[in-house]
Amino acid sequence: MGVIQGAKDRARAEVAGAIKDQARKQLAAEGAARLSLRAVARELGMVSSALYRYFPSRDDLLTALIVDAYDAIGEVAESALAKAGAADPLHAWGEVCRAVRGWALDHPHEYALIYGSPVPGYAAPQDTVAPASRVALVLLAVAEAAHEAGVLTEPDLPAADCDSVVAEDVRRLLEQPDRTLPAAVAPRLAAAWAQLFGLISFEVFGQFNRVIDDRDTLFEKTVVVLAHQVGLRSTGSGAGI
Repeated sequence: MGVIQGAKDRARAEVAGAIKDQARKQLAAEGAARLSLRAVARELGMVSSALYRYFPSRDDLLTALIVDAYDAIGEVAESALAKAGAADPLHAWGEVCRAVRGWALDHPHEYALIYGSPVPGYAAPQDTVAPASRVALVLLAVAEAAHEAGVLTEPDLPAADCDSVVAEDVRRLLEQPDRTLPAAVAPRLAAAWAQLFGLISFEVFGQFNRVIDDRDTLFEKTVVVLAHQVGLRSTGSGAGI
């Protein structure tokens, strides 16, 4: 029975994967707002009723694609940090930012799904929250590593000012027992996270076209500025950012 069930699970996973692959092609061709289960089923040679057994609605399919995209960019960020190590947080920050940008440029339609305009009529469920947090948690881990190594420059801001600037969700995150980042650094980290994706979005969505040609240099310099904004400095290990 276990062998049979395992075969059924694999077959189901393969069909679900094929559905998502075809849906991604539709995203690239027509955008998320026009995603259609009927069109996906037609391209796969399936009847709509069969596809509904895997994804009961368009929103269920969208959620699966969104989670996959967040997990993909999150995995890239985590792998970059693991490869860079924690010896030089400034270098690790740069490697993570480059990895995130690289994924975005290689997967513009999936990036647009998670960081572009909201899909009309779609409300993301709670299932998307944890995947969406993965890149932010990697950046947080870099800052925490710098703090633990004694190389994080904390801003000179009273706690009351931080309370008024940091969002409730960020404060709640920092109150978790395993979080070690000083509260005063959180506003700068949150701002850097938003600025990083704003910079990437400008590039992915063509806002720099006929304005800035050397986007690599702009990105590299901005990454350094954001790192310094958070309080990251090189440890002198020689790796550089």
